[in-house]
Amino acid sequence: MGVRTSKQKTSPTTSEARSARLRALPSVEECLRAAEQESEWKDLRRGYITLVVRRALDEVRQAIARGDTSLGGAREAIVDDVMRRSRTAIAADQPQLRGVINATGVIIHTNLGRALLPEAAIDAVEEAARSSMNLEYDLESGSRGDRDSLVEEELCALTGAEAATVVNNNAAAVLLALNSLAEGREVIVSRGELIEIGGSFRLPDVMLKSAARLREVGTTNRTHPDDYARAIGPDTALLMKVHPSNYRVVGFSTAVELHELVEIGRAHQIDVMEDLGSGALVDLATYGLPREPVVADRIAAGAGIVTFSGDKLLGGPQAGLIVGRRELIDKLKKNPLKRALRCGKLTLAALSATLRLYLRSVDIGESIPTLRLMRRTVGELEAIAGRARAILLERLGGEFQIEIVESTSQFGSGALPTEELVTRALRLTHPRLSADAIARHFRQARPPVIGRIKDDAFQLDLRTVEDSAAFSVLFK
Repeated sequence: MGVRTSKQKTSPTTSEARSARLRALPSVEECLRAAEQESEWKDLRRGYITLVVRRALDEVRQAIARGDTSLGGAREAIVDDVMRRSRTAIAADQPQLRGVINATGVIIHTNLGRALLPEAAIDAVEEAARSSMNLEYDLESGSRGDRDSLVEEELCALTGAEAATVVNNNAAAVLLALNSLAEGREVIVSRGELIEIGGSFRLPDVMLKSAARLREVGTTNRTHPDDYARAIGPDTALLMKVHPSNYRVVGFSTAVELHELVEIGRAHQIDVMEDLGSGALVDLATYGLPREPVVADRIAAGAGIVTFSGDKLLGGPQAGLIVGRRELIDKLKKNPLKRALRCGKLTLAALSATLRLYLRSVDIGESIPTLRLMRRTVGELEAIAGRARAILLERLGGEFQIEIVESTSQFGSGALPTEELVTRALRLTHPRLSADAIARHFRQARPPVIGRIKDDAFQLDLRTVEDSAAFSVLFK
């Protein structure tokens, strides 16, 4: 009981001291007057300095609340500490969005921005950013133009479609197509294709927002042509097929092929829409990669509308591409939602440049970074790994153990989900640092390096590192 009484007697004293230090905190205005004496801040806006000072004050307040007594209770000392924290924050200030080194081995990494753009697309974005563009201006007639025309001809040439339009991502493409073609009516989909992808994107939820009504047929693992045929009624607007780009159903399973679905649709005068997700413009098998459905083949098979991403297997900017019959595309273009979902000039500049590469380049596998990273040989990766290991041993010091190991890379973002690529990685360990601690150390580098933790060690997968020289600037 005596011990408890002692604690009860000292606690109020500690609480009072903490309260006194909190009362001694200067106001924001008092700190801003001190900031006016900082000559190197004279070109900074007052609003920005105010934001930094508020953050510094919050840090001091939280430190005092935790029981930190290092500042004492002198107001001048607290102001000096706020200024010190503010100077540190301004010196270290960087944009929230900044470049990182992707050493995860995931080629199309959603969290790291997906596809790396081709150089031609980067040049096109830079030009579009620096100058006015004919985004919606017809240079021939001198009148208002259509921004879709900047990429429609290339998309039609590459896919064999009659018409095309572009929105800001593939989820938007699906939303726009369903709302334009099936609002208030039924869309028939196999249960085995009611997908969910990253970010909790669920096809049934998108259909609900589009105001189309979902009609499920078949079972999770087996759907037959008769399932679709029996479900068709006077309220049926579309038959829909969804490519399971981020999963596979294996074993005792049956799916209705696109050509079969098209035959059913033609018999009932109902269009077929296919969401390809990743969407390849070329046969990846040509480059020694697993084959994915090619958009042109789906159009040739009779799909009325095909939607796919611009930033996955295509290797361009984030965009939702929609190709198909002209009468259907025209309905999409007339939908008021199209304006809300449209792309800006930077996206269209990058997309146009990427599509032109597909049309013009004799070696598209080398011209598109996504395809180039997929095609890297083990020999190339071993050479990069050797150089990167030597650089990191020099930068990190002798306590780090770095070995070259065999591992596997992933395509990422739902593309080719069951396929992996043999790769080479650097496996880093330290006698006193955990794998998590090493990973944190690399994330704090400039630029940050994002790797992965595997088998209780931190790994850097070299498949997604363009050049070992990327590591030469670290930890200087």
